[in-house]
Amino acid sequence: MEPVALVFIVALAILLGWALAVAISRGRAIERLEEVTGAVDADDVERRVRMALEEAEDARWNADQTSHDIGYLTELLTVGVVRLRDDLTVEFANGAAHVILERRPGSMVGRSALEAFVDARIEGIARTAMETGSAIGELTVRSRSGATVTVRARRSPVSGVWLVLDDVSELRRLQRIRTEFIDNLSHELRTPLTTISLLAETAARDAESASPRLRDRISKIEIETGHLTQMVNELLDLSRIESGTAQLLLDDVDLVRVARSTAERLRLFAERQGLRIDLDLPERVSPVRGDEDRLGQVLVNLLHNAVKFSPNGGAIVLGLREEAGEVRVWVRDPGIGVPRADLTRIFERFYKVDRARVRGRGGTGLGLSIARHVVESHGGRIWAESEEGAGSTFIFVVPIAPARSGQTLVASSGGANGGAPSIAAAMRSPTPGSSPTPGSGTAPSTPAASSDIAPARDPSGRPSESEPAS
Repeated sequence: MEPVALVFIVALAILLGWALAVAISRGRAIERLEEVTGAVDADDVERRVRMALEEAEDARWNADQTSHDIGYLTELLTVGVVRLRDDLTVEFANGAAHVILERRPGSMVGRSALEAFVDARIEGIARTAMETGSAIGELTVRSRSGATVTVRARRSPVSGVWLVLDDVSELRRLQRIRTEFIDNLSHELRTPLTTISLLAETAARDAESASPRLRDRISKIEIETGHLTQMVNELLDLSRIESGTAQLLLDDVDLVRVARSTAERLRLFAERQGLRIDLDLPERVSPVRGDEDRLGQVLVNLLHNAVKFSPNGGAIVLGLREEAGEVRVWVRDPGIGVPRADLTRIFERFYKVDRARVRGRGGTGLGLSIARHVVESHGGRIWAESEEGAGSTFIFVVPIAPARSGQTLVASSGGANGGAPSIAAAMRSPTPGSSPTPGSGTAPSTPAASSDIAPARDPSGRPSESEPAS
């Protein structure tokens, strides 16, 4: 046989073998596709595959449209929205973020968080959110305007972290104006009120031989002057606490002793209203880290309210327990109760329940707000439980002192926005030689518990029946 013919035969055999292998492989592939797709034949497989490709194309188109819509919506927002990848590089930043941070449009994308924000604090908030799930902070950005920005960070359930930047510069400016206005107004009102009070006392002494009607009117002048003085003091006190200019003298505080002394202080006032104050106190609890006068002020406010809004007599219970690293304090009264709709708002400043229900017992509406700020500045929380017509229980908890340091520490009561981070930080890590927070004033503010919340007194020196509201 000729060599050429032999080569041809061999090549033909190889070609036929390859074609047979392809056919067998294609048949197996079609069988697998039929098994996966549930098709009945090759034509059905082709139809189903085409449908799957079309659905995939539609899904890609929908995803692109959703991405464009989200991008468009974020551009309409006035808050900055930034998305960071897992390596903390900027994947997306809307126009508001560039405006707030004073960056050129689009210049932040692709940069690291430190390069984009030029602020390690924002990068730190993002890292904290990556580790814990969420984080929040407020800072002044390093830019020409020096905007005050609240940064909220939340870890994405897929990957990376989202940041929301809210420019609160105008809000903080208005808060400073309000604080300065209240501070100036309070100081301006104190002088004439003091003069009126002194004149009323002098008139009361000079009118000992006057008619009962004249003495009664002078007595009312003294009482109402006391109400106005208390309101001014409470307003100034709350303003200082919210603005951070008030200071706390932090030390280890025995709340059992504070509770006993506060109850004794208000016992006479309660007895005049036909009430008694019962104590449910243990022998001792672990000390808490805080300002004894301020914590006493909270108890005075709560007990004073309990007496004032319990018109039918009975017993007010002041209790205290230590549990799970906290000291829990409560004041339970048999009074008129608080409507459920008001429970979430009674700690707001100036908020009062329906005036018709508390006729003759209303007041400034500042006492509970002061109590909330003081408790929160100590790292605690306060709330109320009540059933209308069946009395109320006001409860607050504060953490126990981590260790006895034997030191006294002065700390600011909050930041510019009325928060309490500086106090909590001081309580966590007291250091020798600590000094007041800059800008917090030259001397601690006098707690309202000593004079601001004390019941107004009639000329005989006894608490009056018409008490200022706390």
